[in-house]
Amino acid sequence: MSTEYLEKLLEDIQVTNVVNGDVEVINNSPLEMIGKGRQGAVFRYSDDICVKVYGNPADCEREHYAYYLGQKADIFPLLYAAGDHYIVMETIKGVDLREYLQSQPLTEELSYKLIEMLITFKEVGFERIDHHKRQIYIQPDGNLKVIDVGRTVWRNRFYPYPRKLINSLGKENKEKFLSHVKSLAPELYEEWDHYMRMETLSREIYKLLIKKPKDKDVLRSLSKRVLLTEEELARASQLESLVRKVFKEEWIKTMLAKGYDPNYVMDVIDRRLERKKANLDKSEK
Repeated sequence: MSTEYLEKLLEDIQVTNVVNGDVEVINNSPLEMIGKGRQGAVFRYSDDICVKVYGNPADCEREHYAYYLGQKADIFPLLYAAGDHYIVMETIKGVDLREYLQSQPLTEELSYKLIEMLITFKEVGFERIDHHKRQIYIQPDGNLKVIDVGRTVWRNRFYPYPRKLINSLGKENKEKFLSHVKSLAPELYEEWDHYMRMETLSREIYKLLIKKPKDKDVLRSLSKRVLLTEEELARASQLESLVRKVFKEEWIKTMLAKGYDPNYVMDVIDRRLERKKANLDKSEK
């Protein structure tokens, strides 16, 4: 697809990232904006083609890479072109899962397709095997399509089970979905259940560490509560990783509530956790 005309139109569109909010858009082009989010805004190019314009070129590059990986599967939109700050792709229609579940039940057939979607994420090479329900679209033929996949290729920013999808379903559908997974894929359910129990324990550990930051035995003693078998013992490193993830997430929430810049907070936390890890590695040698 020739992008010369499109790039001329995009000169009249300005997208700016906003701290902890959706992007701000100034649109002096003839293109209609049909949606926006934290990373970019989407414009209608034709009935079947849309353009996503990003405020940050790094976000554009990351999502373009994710869509590129997904071209080998039919649940992702087709790519037509890309630039430093935009992606041209197929317009995904249908009803998003959030809206769909407001009037329709979560059937075992739909749960099966959601499991297939997660398997596809793994097969195409995504780092995060998870997705929010508002980014999953039900097509007229019942098949699924997904959008906003930029964060699926972030390293070290994901839980080891589809936490976002499961929690976004709401309490009733969450229980229903997990019961379907237990029936359809019992081994997968056991693994997710393992990590959900580990997360619960990780949050207990976080609370204790906040109260007793110098108690080096807290993590070790509490970890034994989930290390029930040799198989779980072999995955002990996952508990440490999960504790770090929970600690970082809760710490960020606390600092944001105090009015700190989220980018500054995450940078400080990353540096501090890396120093702690380096010191711990030295002490074990």
